[in-house]
Parts: sequence; structure tokens; C-alpha cells
Amino acid sequence: MTTAVQPLETIPEIKTGSVMKALVYHGPGKRAWEEKPIPTLREAGDAIVRITTSTICGTDLHILKGDVPSVTDGRILGHEGIGIVESVGVGVTTFHKGDKVLISCITSCAKCDSCRKGMYSHCRNGGWILGNTIDGTQAEYVRIPHADTSLYPIPADADEEALVMLSDILPTGFECGVLNGQVKPGDTVAIVGAGPVGLAALLTAQFYSPAAIFMIDLDDNRLQVAKSFGATDLINSADGKAAERVMALTGGAGVDVAIEAVGIPATFNICQDIVAAGGRLANVGVHGKPVELHIEKLWAHNIALTTRLVDTVTTPMLLKIVQSGKLQPGKLATHRFELADIMKAYDTFGNAAKEGALKVILKNRPAR
Repeated sequence: MTTAVQPLETIPEIKTGSVMKALVYHGPGKRAWEEKPIPTLREAGDAIVRITTSTICGTDLHILKGDVPSVTDGRILGHEGIGIVESVGVGVTTFHKGDKVLISCITSCAKCDSCRKGMYSHCRNGGWILGNTIDGTQAEYVRIPHADTSLYPIPADADEEALVMLSDILPTGFECGVLNGQVKPGDTVAIVGAGPVGLAALLTAQFYSPAAIFMIDLDDNRLQVAKSFGATDLINSADGKAAERVMALTGGAGVDVAIEAVGIPATFNICQDIVAAGGRLANVGVHGKPVELHIEKLWAHNIALTTRLVDTVTTPMLLKIVQSGKLQPGKLATHRFELADIMKAYDTFGNAAKEGALKVILKNRPAR
């Protein structure tokens, strides 16, 4: 089912000018901060949002490596953000000019068969399109299709640094890692990858009181952050012996839940090697290359292997928990830049180990 299209001439357009600045992809390894037309309303369900806070995702780095072929030359990147509604189409009933909103990384029409299953990531009229197949949020303005079901209202005085983590990484770590991994009280959990999404999985896995959470990464700095966030055991995988250490810590049994949060063959292999009989392997990472599934070992292991693109079905719940102060994802922010300095921000985020970076915050302040 498609959303009805309102004739363009009946939809008001932004009066603030004709061009804006945006981070634009120009092929693998090529990005530029350049002028682009300010987006205008195209369909009745659209909203135009002025970005106030955005960030950079590991998926954006995958795009720049050429791992996501659906992203083409000239695309504005970014799928996370907080902003102020500038204008809405005539079909939008929930939001109005001046509202502060959280932008979901997933666009949902709420009407198609996938959306009715709660699988918004595969919406036939949306899904992950921002910064992928339509222009994204690393810009001064962004067009949001299906605004009524793809934006979330937030208070005017909301902590934007905390809430921008709800655009993507927090629901991704929770849904693709913790929920798909079926973390239960008393479980032993291993999270391979202590980047922002892996740390989001760490934070939300603790909702279910696992007995132990092993954090595995190459970066000692990130491992120390993981410890401060609640990891019980830290394992540096630089020597290639991470799986051996996990097996030793579990008496040879392995872990109940192995969460892959990187997206490369080496980290997927660690998960295969450490998942216990009857355990769950939850893939979260974005894979740009094939991995080898060791079915010769796992065929009789009674495991479950899950994959998922975040559906953001848990965003309303996570929003309540963050606003209550019981979950503090703002701790993931390590660096802050003006949006106009996004090229420097990418350099920092792309050298995360050297710079000690987790999430970089991009602020778009109104001109004075």
C-alpha cells in the first residue's frame, strides 16, 4: 500500500532560502561538505526538519568503504538526528511547525504488510532509506517521509546528546543483539565489538540480569569504557586467542549468547567458536564481505543464528527509560563538533582507536 501523493502546488514550501550545506558521498573513500538544495515537501505525509543535532554511525563508514552499493554518488549521508519541524505536508496530523523531534533511522508507512508485522525495517514504502536511497541527516535540513510514524516528539528542553542515540544505535543494539539473542536472567553473554552499537547492547542487556557479560575488542580504551558500563570480563582479541579465553572462563561450555557487533569475518568467527550448545548467535554488524559458516561444527550444536536490520519497534520504550534517567546513552558521546566541521568529525570517528572516539556529536546552531 502506498501513501497518497499530494499535488506539489498545494503543499507549502520552506521560505528560508534555496541552498544548505550537507555531507555528500561521491563514491568509495570520497566525501565532501558542499551546497545542496534545501529539501522541499514532495508528498502529503512529508515533514521538513531543521537538524539541531546529528552524529556519525559505523554504517556511514561502511558506506564510505563501498560496502553498501545502494548508496550512490551525490547522496547526503546520515540517518540519525534531532531537529525542529519546519513544515509539514497536508497529510501530517501529529506534528506541527516548531515541534522538536527525534528522527528514526527507519522510515515506516505503518500500513504495508511488513509494517503490520512490526518489521518496519522492511517497510515497502520506507525502511532504511535515510542516507541510503534518499538524502539523510548530515545536513542543515532533511525531508522525512511518513512523518507521523517516523518521527517521535521530544520535550523542547530534552538532552539532545542522549536522545540522538535513540535514532539508531540504542534500538539496534537492543533489538538486533539483546532481543534477538534472547538474553535471559543468569545467561552468560559475549559481545564482540566494543564500539557504540556493542556498548548499546551492553547497556540494554543488563535489563535482563545476565550472570556475566564478556566484552571482546582490539582496543583497550574501549574495553575500559565497557567495564565502566557494566561488563564483567574484558578480553583483548589482538593476539587471536579471544575464543580460547572465553572457553576457559566458561569451563569449556561457551556462552549462552554471542553478539557480533562489528561486521567482519574475524569477529563472526569468534562468535561461532564461543557459542554454547543450545546458545544463540545474534549478528548485529554490517557485513560487506562473505563469512564462512562452520556448519560442519554447528549442525549438531542446537544453536540459533539470527540476523536483523533494526526495526525501531522499541524506540518508544527506550525513550521512556532514557527520559527517566535510568538509562544514560549520552555517556557514549566522546567528541563534539559543529556540523560545519563534519569533515574533521569523520576524520576523528574514522580513527576511533587513536582518537578515543565512540560517538561524535554534530551541532547545527542557528545563524545569529
